[in-house]
Amino acid sequence: EMGTPMEKRDNYAVQSAIARKLFLNYDQEGLIRKLNLHADDAWLYTDFFGSNYRLNRKTGDLERAGETGWQEANSFHEVLTLLDLLCDSRENRFLTGKWKNMTDFGNQFHRSLMERRDPFAEEIQNHPDLFCAACASMGGKRLTGADLAWEIPVFQELSIALFFWEGDEEFAPRLRFLWDENALMYIKYETMYYAVSFLEGALLRRMGNP
Repeated sequence: EMGTPMEKRDNYAVQSAIARKLFLNYDQEGLIRKLNLHADDAWLYTDFFGSNYRLNRKTGDLERAGETGWQEANSFHEVLTLLDLLCDSRENRFLTGKWKNMTDFGNQFHRSLMERRDPFAEEIQNHPDLFCAACASMGGKRLTGADLAWEIPVFQELSIALFFWEGDEEFAPRLRFLWDENALMYIKYETMYYAVSFLEGALLRRMGNP
């Protein structure tokens, strides 16, 4: 992505505000029925990446439950991922229980991007215990199939899997993100990348990185 960090941050704030405004055009009673949401006059309540969230029905603002009560949660990746899941997941959505590599949902362009050096994979290699503790703190469950593998809840029954293989002198450490084969019934392909960015940031913070 081009642009200075400041420009990017400003653009993210604008996109987040637009998404929250768009949400207000949706039939909220329809969303409550479709997703079987808990709701009151002021808020819709849902789960997202192992935390409780609520969405303001009049403004579209997001809040996350924290240790000291509800906290503002209008970051770009949170807003765009969660509103996509709430508003655009299909009525007839269901999971198959089979994992599929995220790049296989999309096109070759993203696949080539995934092959670069991966600082997050290097962080996992250097601190595997911190990584596993961070996954567990987000409601994750251990999986088999790689040197380290975790399934992290995203939204209702939808999860994401992280498969990690250690590097050596010859090969860099590798990290792959997998979704259920039917993930596109829940989330758009582009939004998967927002979800992964949010997850990486959340795991790094829990691993002690700013």
